[in-house]
Amino acid sequence: MSKKAKMIIDKEFKISEIDKRIYGSFIEHLGRAVYGGIYEPGHYTSDENGFRKDVIDLVKELNVPIVRNFVSNFFWEDSVGPVEERPRRLELAWRSLETNEIGLNEFSKWTNAINSEIMMAVNLGTRGIADACNLLEYCNHESGTKYSDLRIKHGVEKPHKIKTWCLGNEMDGPWQLGHKTMDEYGRLSVETARAMKTIDPSIEVVSCGRSYKDMPTFPEWEATTLNYNYDEIDYVSLHQYYGNRANDTANFLAQTVDMDEFIKTVKYTCDYIKAKKRSKKTINLSFDEWNVWFHSNAEYDDIMKNRPWQIGPALLEDIYNFEDALLVGLMLITLLKHSDRVKIACMAQLVNVIAPIMTEKNGPAWKQTIYYPYLHASKYGRGIALQSVISSPKHDTIDFTDVNDVESIAIYNEEKEEVTIFAVNRNLSDDINLECDVRSFDGYKIIDIKDAAIANAEWADMGYDLPPYLIGDSDIDPKFLNIQAVNSIVKETVTPKLANRSELIDGILTSQLSKVSWNVIRLGKNI
Repeated sequence: MSKKAKMIIDKEFKISEIDKRIYGSFIEHLGRAVYGGIYEPGHYTSDENGFRKDVIDLVKELNVPIVRNFVSNFFWEDSVGPVEERPRRLELAWRSLETNEIGLNEFSKWTNAINSEIMMAVNLGTRGIADACNLLEYCNHESGTKYSDLRIKHGVEKPHKIKTWCLGNEMDGPWQLGHKTMDEYGRLSVETARAMKTIDPSIEVVSCGRSYKDMPTFPEWEATTLNYNYDEIDYVSLHQYYGNRANDTANFLAQTVDMDEFIKTVKYTCDYIKAKKRSKKTINLSFDEWNVWFHSNAEYDDIMKNRPWQIGPALLEDIYNFEDALLVGLMLITLLKHSDRVKIACMAQLVNVIAPIMTEKNGPAWKQTIYYPYLHASKYGRGIALQSVISSPKHDTIDFTDVNDVESIAIYNEEKEEVTIFAVNRNLSDDINLECDVRSFDGYKIIDIKDAAIANAEWADMGYDLPPYLIGDSDIDPKFLNIQAVNSIVKETVTPKLANRSELIDGILTSQLSKVSWNVIRLGKNI
């Protein structure tokens, strides 16, 4: 017998209009993200700029509105001008060799090709205020100055008009070159922001928050740095990655409880400084690095220690399974629940490096399991996030108590007269019957679209090579769920599947959510 959960959705229970940039991503000059990822001259799909069109098509399908780039130890001057004259540099963050073949202007061409914007980071680790101002002048000033005219000389007549700028990257972290103390960064960031906004008052700037929640000075770092720069900045950054190193699926899928608390703590810290300063200004959040990341750590350590200074080495190429896709879906739901303050979010990263898209050298591009929840959220999660009232069965894990079996969010697209419900059943053994009161959406019907249906792992026949801890009892049921299923260049095991498990009668929507499943349920009026 299925367990039951209840949910109330009302068009007047609004969290916020969703900023499209919440579906952003990240491409750093790391591993094969650029060289061999978005860029591979001579590939059978490459355009006149060497950009792989198969990758462009997959990114355009995701509809990525903003892409973060150039975040660590970047000497921007080396990346512009004639390619044959650009110097090679030791990329110290990743112990790689940077050719600067794809620089600032080339990356702008690529973001234009995918209909996206650049989120640029200035180097406040090994450089400083003057270099940040010079870069901004090069990118955004029309003409008539040293660096704007240099851009024109390089063949880019119109300014890039980059709107969003990060004041460094993870400046609290000792792994970062030139990392700062709280007071050092506070002073540096406020002066950099002030100088940059003198050049271009239209820009928005992001102050570095803690690199991750478990840093020992969190949230003191945010409180201290905001005490310096509150009046000059627009966003505070958050970074968080999760993994299942303990091989505990229930605990792994509960980690968005931690993510929710992380967001709340940063939000409350911002509001504390707002109150302290008697300010009317509200600081919003930029969750500009997030994903599942742990599968590739051993290979990464080997390359970094034993095989450094390669061009585009295969770093951090996690191969994601079905349970990873579920957590990505849960993380997206968490971001949407906080869309009143989280205005920018960037899945890190986009291609090859802990990414939803993978490429083969001289071969095809293919979709990882995590591609699909990202696709569904970006495609159908545009509009107003609704404050849903949900009552769900709960369970405990080793690190978390009272974890909802069902985690869900509803998005109302008023213009299209559509409602989309994203729901994850993270119960490992039981289906959940979800009953949704949607009576405020009179006249709506279920939209039956294949790519919006339940995405679930394939059910494998007996004899399939499966891990020993899969859900189900092979002595009773000849089929059982493979939560470790992965996609590959050969086969997409985890794909969206049409599931006719929902009905809508008299304003009550009932949906059977399979155990461990990502679900997309869509309602519309004009169908």
